[in-house]
Amino acid sequence: MTGSQVPTIRSCVAALLVLAALAMGREAMTLRLVAAGAACVMLALPESAAGPSFQLSFAAITAIMALHEHPVIRAFFGPHEEGRGRKLARDVASLLLTGLLVEIALMPIAVYHFHKAGLYGAFANIVAIPLTTFVVMPLEALALLLDAGGLGTPIWWLVQRSLDALLWLAHIVASAPGSVRSLPAMPTAAFALMIVGGIWIALWRTQWRRLGMLPLTVGAIWALTTPPPDVLVTGDGRHVAVRTAAGLAMLRDRAGDYTRDMLTENGGVDGEPLLLADQPDARCSRDLCVTDIAGRGRMWRILATRSAYMVPIAEFLAACRSADIVVSERGLPRRCVPRWLKLDRRVLRRTGGVALTLGGGTVVTILNAGDRHPWRDPPILERTTYSFRPRHVRFHDAASEFRASRGR
Repeated sequence: MTGSQVPTIRSCVAALLVLAALAMGREAMTLRLVAAGAACVMLALPESAAGPSFQLSFAAITAIMALHEHPVIRAFFGPHEEGRGRKLARDVASLLLTGLLVEIALMPIAVYHFHKAGLYGAFANIVAIPLTTFVVMPLEALALLLDAGGLGTPIWWLVQRSLDALLWLAHIVASAPGSVRSLPAMPTAAFALMIVGGIWIALWRTQWRRLGMLPLTVGAIWALTTPPPDVLVTGDGRHVAVRTAAGLAMLRDRAGDYTRDMLTENGGVDGEPLLLADQPDARCSRDLCVTDIAGRGRMWRILATRSAYMVPIAEFLAACRSADIVVSERGLPRRCVPRWLKLDRRVLRRTGGVALTLGGGTVVTILNAGDRHPWRDPPILERTTYSFRPRHVRFHDAASEFRASRGR
């Protein structure tokens, strides 16, 4: 029903191993189960380890397994001789604690890949998980069974209503104030520290597991204290986003939804970006735009081209000399020398997209020197040269032969 996606393969392998473990009288729900599922996915789809689907799926199940393997958690949420009310309260507490842990475990991955973190997911899961487990899935199984006799239509209607309720809950939680927090792109090293710390805590069962809090805390502090970029430039140089006093402002008003989402997410901003021409500190014409922004205790002047039309060369060169950063989608003349950085078509072809943080004077580029990605430097096929030797072809000319025979 869902296809061979990474979470589906993991769930299928886990279900088969659980059935085999129960048949052999072994404990089924352990971290070895997660390791076996990860090994199967890596053998089938090794490239998936770099994607968010693999990381989110296995991070969630690893956190759940590690939590419920802890002796204190196992003793508290294990079987007890108690009434139904206390048992229900204990189950709700277990569900809430598990949801909170999963949210914490998934937050670094979600922020790293999508620059957003959900805050209310654990509370929504108190309703969503029982609804999916006890309503949606049994109804789907019953509808598939009745489809063999052509009687599944009413049950499928109930399935649709239950899924609508699940989506309604998701929309309500997502639209609540403060439900999603946008953060700028974090350094890869900070993400790696958090992942290493989380894996260390999950794998160890002794007091050594506490050492995992050190890299986890360092990575989290590093990610949270990373300042958002002040200037974002796309790889083609057409779109520029500048952080102004009013928010993130874009150079061009005509930009696709993908470009807008990419720039706002990398800038750690919620909502639609502003237009740079509407800002009080910007001076824009049809072809050029100049704005001043603060950074590192001084004002930075940014000059960007807005069209492909030529402008008077003397005025443009004077504007280049007075600017700290110049951005353009076309190749600029060599006499255009800004005070700090020039990002034109020739430079962006080597660097790709660029993020500038003026407070620290840092420049982050998509492409780095020494990269050998196959999609960047595709292999060149060996050319084979074939030589053709001309041949003299004699055509049969019936008319010439007729004239020759009459002449004889």
